[in-house]
Amino acid sequence: MSVSPIAFVPAALFFTAFLVSFLRDRRKLRNGVYLFLALASLAVAMLLVVGTVSEDTARVLLMIGVLLIPVSVLAFGVFLIASGVTMLRREGRRPANLVSLLAGIGIVAYVPAELLVALIDWKPLTVTATAITGVLFYVSFLFVCFLLYSVVYGRIRSRRPVDYIVVLGAGLLDGRRVPPLLASRLGRGREVFDEQRARGADPILVTSGGQGPDEEVPEAHAMRDHLVSHGVPSDRVMVEDRSTTTWENLMFSAELMRARTSDYGCVVVTNNFHVLRAALLARKAKLDGQVVGAPTAWYFWSSAVVREFIAVLVAHRVFNGVLCGVIVLSRVLSAL
Repeated sequence: MSVSPIAFVPAALFFTAFLVSFLRDRRKLRNGVYLFLALASLAVAMLLVVGTVSEDTARVLLMIGVLLIPVSVLAFGVFLIASGVTMLRREGRRPANLVSLLAGIGIVAYVPAELLVALIDWKPLTVTATAITGVLFYVSFLFVCFLLYSVVYGRIRSRRPVDYIVVLGAGLLDGRRVPPLLASRLGRGREVFDEQRARGADPILVTSGGQGPDEEVPEAHAMRDHLVSHGVPSDRVMVEDRSTTTWENLMFSAELMRARTSDYGCVVVTNNFHVLRAALLARKAKLDGQVVGAPTAWYFWSSAVVREFIAVLVAHRVFNGVLCGVIVLSRVLSAL
């Protein structure tokens, strides 16, 4: 018995949707949703193909796939706890540094909590747990799509010549020194600068970052000095020193670039965990450019990715809130 080509139609449709949306603008979160659904649909179709050859093999593969879901979730929770502990040790006990640890504890504690609810067998508690599970499933789905597309987007390189390379600020040490995280961004910006010059372009590096309350100088000035000390000609660096957020980084940098070059093209440089959200904001700010990422320490990356995802959820809080409300309501009504 052969598998009908119809089995591959969902995967083909989702891949087509992904390609169309990606080619129109790769800076869209929906691209990650289309890509995940395409891959999931393809996996189902391939399983059906295997089933035509050996039903036992298909059954084993399905069982492995089903078991891998909770195992992967648990492993990810343990990883978040480990990185969260390392984060606190190396970066200090600030509230922002607790995100990874708390998320990991929540994931690991979910399974025993579900077992406890099942043992208690009290309907109001069961209904509440079911509603929470529905919301968590939705949020988990979005997180997987976000993570998948963050990795894909971060590995795509733009080959076109650009006029500007914008490096986003990230705070200073002792009020004036460039920390490792920011140095990584500046190093990546210098790499892009050298690559562009090797191809015959002559871009300008834009350092973007204002002066915080605990900083002696604006971040953009310290970033410029760092680049110049590492061999970048001072006349090829322009500063944007008013911004205090990523949104302002992009908005104010876009204003500077448009004032100097009406039909400009640019590359925005940040850290790899920040690439996708920065791209989403760049699209919203109508900034003509893609975003590339610099390497980040493993323990910092995991915590930062969770924070970035939460920020994206909050940015679309009305849509996500309504959908979560619908999920909760449907679970409650189905239990009545």
